[in-house]
Amino acid sequence: MKRKPMTLFGVLLLAGTLFAGCSGKNAEQPISDNDTEISVSESQETEADTSEEEDTSEGEKAELPDGVYTAEFDTDNSMFRINEALDGKGTLTVENGNMTIHISLGSKNIVNLYPGLAEDAQKEGAELLEPTIDTVTYSDGSTEEVHGFDVPVPVLNEEFDLALVGTKGKWYDHKVIVSNPEPAQDEAAEAGSLADIEDGSYTMELTFEGGSGKAQISSPATVNVSQGAATATIEWSSPNYDYMIVDGETYLPINTDGNSVFEIPVAVFDAPMNVIGDTVAMSTPHEIEYTLTFHSDTIKPIE
Repeated sequence: MKRKPMTLFGVLLLAGTLFAGCSGKNAEQPISDNDTEISVSESQETEADTSEEEDTSEGEKAELPDGVYTAEFDTDNSMFRINEALDGKGTLTVENGNMTIHISLGSKNIVNLYPGLAEDAQKEGAELLEPTIDTVTYSDGSTEEVHGFDVPVPVLNEEFDLALVGTKGKWYDHKVIVSNPEPAQDEAAEAGSLADIEDGSYTMELTFEGGSGKAQISSPATVNVSQGAATATIEWSSPNYDYMIVDGETYLPINTDGNSVFEIPVAVFDAPMNVIGDTVAMSTPHEIEYTLTFHSDTIKPIE
């Protein structure tokens, strides 16, 4: 049988079918390279945003510089709290980015703490926080010995777990939060300020500690205040002190006869200051450490 040649209509019909097929495939519109790049870029931006948020969060936790602060210590239970004499605050120490707060409690009824859950505190090998014996002073002047603890602080301004056990041996879970850290005032700044004393010459009682007790420094001593600086004239009960060292500086006696007398600087009142006295009373000279405290509430002007 002879094959009939394809008519023009057939050719056109076949071409239309092929064109329609190709057009259908293009309608699927696969993701282009440009679309892929945009998608990846958006994903990277999202990850970057998340990473930035995480970094910011970590930065907030570690932004406190090394130093000593006072901070509020709050708990979820009124029976577990800072001693009432301390206004709800403890001493927060930051060292190499690690934070620890020392808290003084209301009594000795809490015998151990654990930074975590009570269940974990009772497991073998759990490292419990041991108490210190703290002395607190109340507004009426009375004092009391209570338990204190050094508590690791993983984060500020957020709750964390801190379990406790009392004298009856039962563990309890608690949530605590450390917040509002403020730089601790320097003890010297809290002590008697020289700025509060007018220039002039005064007598002032002093407390003397150290050595064997054989030598003493006379009290009261003469204290001269000038332009915010104080110098004390002190007299030993012995003629055998040939020099003193205060803050690394060496001072010689201002007299040649009788008991040794020195003029030394006093940086602050009402706070212990460490000094060294060298005595030649023994077979060989000896440097001995002493502590002097000048009491500003005993100050009297020299007429």
